[in-house]
Amino acid sequence: MYFVFSTLNVGLTRGVYQVEYGCDPPNVPKARAIILKNLKDLQTKKVPASELRQVKMGLLRDIPLAESSVDYIARGWLAYSILDLPLDEPVRAARIYVQLDAQDVQNAFVKWLRPDDLVQVTQGPAPPTKK
Repeated sequence: MYFVFSTLNVGLTRGVYQVEYGCDPPNVPKARAIILKNLKDLQTKKVPASELRQVKMGLLRDIPLAESSVDYIARGWLAYSILDLPLDEPVRAARIYVQLDAQDVQNAFVKWLRPDDLVQVTQGPAPPTKK
């Protein structure tokens, strides 16, 4: 794979977990298999402490960055208002992040993610046709 990243967008009634990656067309099935394995591992195995600590630090670091400009602050307040969340949601979230443990992460993946129901969208060159 050339790159891989994931995002989680949560709304009032549903959330979308998205994994994007770049690879050569013949490697798409391999890349999907790796992603599915990783997601299922998160449901069946505890995240190593070092990885959990790294992710928590990243989430905490992003909180002040999300308020680094008037534009970001306005977007945040608008999003909190739409979701009916308090304006100090980042501070409340930080308190939760600090308390999370590996079992909490595993429980969330079990409860909220359905790896076998993922939708795949492929963008790129058409596969070669047989002549």
